[in-house]
Amino acid sequence: MKCDQKKRSIFCIEEKWLLLLFQTLCSLIFTFSVLPLLQKSSSSMSRVSDNNAEDVEARTCKMKFQTEPTLPIYLKFTDVTYKVIIKGMTSCEERDILNGITGAVNPGEVLALMGPSGSGKTTLLNLLGGRLIQSTGGGSITYNDQPYSKFLKSRIGFVTQDDVLFPHLTVKETLMYAARLRLPKVLTRQQKEKRAVDVIYELGLERCQDTMIGGSFVRGVSGGERKRVCIGNEIIINPSLLFLDEPTSGLDSTTALRTIQTLQDIAEVGKTVITTIHQPSSRLFHKFDKLILLGKGSLLYFGKASEAIVYFSSIGCSPLIAMNPAEFLLDLANGNLTDISVPSELEDKVQMENSETETGNGKPPPAVVHEYLVEAYESRVADTEKKKLMAPLPLDDELKSKVSSSKRQWGASWWQQYCILFCRGIKERKHDYFSWLRITQVLSTAIILGLLWWQSDSKTIRGRQDQAGLLFFIAVFWGFFPVFTAIFTFPQERAMLGKERAADMYRLSAYFLARTTSDLPLDLILPVLFLLVVYFMAELRLSASHFFLSMLTVFLCIVAAQGLGLAIGATLMDLKRATTLASVTVMTFMLAGGYFVKKVPVFISWIRYMSFNYHTYKLLLKVQYQDIMPTVNGIKTDSGLKEVGALVAMIFGYRFLAYLSLRKMQLHCEA
Repeated sequence: MKCDQKKRSIFCIEEKWLLLLFQTLCSLIFTFSVLPLLQKSSSSMSRVSDNNAEDVEARTCKMKFQTEPTLPIYLKFTDVTYKVIIKGMTSCEERDILNGITGAVNPGEVLALMGPSGSGKTTLLNLLGGRLIQSTGGGSITYNDQPYSKFLKSRIGFVTQDDVLFPHLTVKETLMYAARLRLPKVLTRQQKEKRAVDVIYELGLERCQDTMIGGSFVRGVSGGERKRVCIGNEIIINPSLLFLDEPTSGLDSTTALRTIQTLQDIAEVGKTVITTIHQPSSRLFHKFDKLILLGKGSLLYFGKASEAIVYFSSIGCSPLIAMNPAEFLLDLANGNLTDISVPSELEDKVQMENSETETGNGKPPPAVVHEYLVEAYESRVADTEKKKLMAPLPLDDELKSKVSSSKRQWGASWWQQYCILFCRGIKERKHDYFSWLRITQVLSTAIILGLLWWQSDSKTIRGRQDQAGLLFFIAVFWGFFPVFTAIFTFPQERAMLGKERAADMYRLSAYFLARTTSDLPLDLILPVLFLLVVYFMAELRLSASHFFLSMLTVFLCIVAAQGLGLAIGATLMDLKRATTLASVTVMTFMLAGGYFVKKVPVFISWIRYMSFNYHTYKLLLKVQYQDIMPTVNGIKTDSGLKEVGALVAMIFGYRFLAYLSLRKMQLHCEA
């Protein structure tokens, strides 16, 4: 009796010690795995701000962009409005973003959208580019007098303000993959790759074509080169329409001028270019053919950029000193009349009103200036411009019918998309998988476990209890580690996924399958190294069949745990909430895993059947002791088919849930 009590006390002490060891290793895993990923997520896709000397090099020869024929598209938009609904705690409020914007741009022209921050430039650009659906807006937007259709996705290039690129791919690899995914199926792989090389030379990227794009932890190309890569990603398809959201942000004046000159060269061969611009230099301003000036979502001017100063002078607003035309226009859009003449009509109006409506320097307040400019445009110019838009376009019915086609044009078949994305995924993530930090983490944990369970004995009851603790820790470690790695998969790539899906580069199913399977070859290497160390140091069943069955069990656990991480990440798409939910879930699965609690209450016992730790632990026990004894720690050592079936069901079930979550996210974004 005393002997039994002594054994129980020893076993309790071992459990407490094992739990303490587990908590310590979990903290190490979090420190070495989750925190770096959080840091990487928060600053991934950030810009490298060192503009090298090569960005300011002068090129005397004019670049000749793709001169093959392209479908000409005449873009018209009339009385475009857009509202957003702001939901509060007790009420909903509608806020006007755009108020009746009208304009047009033809092939061969560069249209600039100017205005202060918050004036609606990006919203208008997204509406014109088909990135926003006018569910809460009004007006009409036509392409060759036809409404927007899915066919246009293959004819539109859209460069976002943020440079969304994979940091570990080189410039050449980035453009190669874009060419293989986006160019028409009729072209061979060699022809597509040749197009990518041509774009590299046209954009002056030949010197850095083998340099990584770079990111927070990887030194890469400069800001100007990065922007040109983003432009190259879009012009590689020879688009009819090219949209750019502030392409000169963060660039020095010379690099910005070169970028705008690039856009002018693109337009000269028959393409339609629309770009937002925040505060261009005077040299940049004169590169634009047409200009739209926005202020608080209202149209203040639309017409030729060269005639903007003349128009505002005609309504009494002219600069009193020599100044950059762009600065003059932005001052007007902000309602600031410093160093600008005050119109006589406005001056009389202000004098008649209460003196409280005037600022200290005698100038009218911004709200009054804004109202005056809006009324002046509507009374003098708006009707004339709308009549011009009513004129029929010089196009035949065939060109109009092409634009109205609702059929999508994929650049590659489903299988080709999968193969391209699979190869791209391995190239991008191999640097993270084989980082010295991750390898050191896994090998150091394996060595510690091997030393603690050095040459354990499976012939005695106490030796089997020790080995059961080791097997349970292996099941927990390779369940905990993949979950917190997989959580970051879709939230980190959300910007890239949204950008590429908006351009119809690939099907969502091809991306999802390639993304989830490209991790599998990389995920198998570290567990093999881990088991090679632990298995033989602890002297588990020394036979090839038992080793490979143990390896297969661990691999099933890893893939099932990855599925849970993917599902949580895709469902929440928020790193903090996903990490919190995963921590609670994994801890619950660990406690219900069959080692700490043998008799789980009936009302909560169902949790263990959802726990991959539970099925992995049982399967590892059965692999080790199936031929030795009928039961181990109350678990029957049968064939283990039920556990294998449960893990396989989790592998596919969790991934199916993740796919549905991604599909729902995409539908929500498109709606």
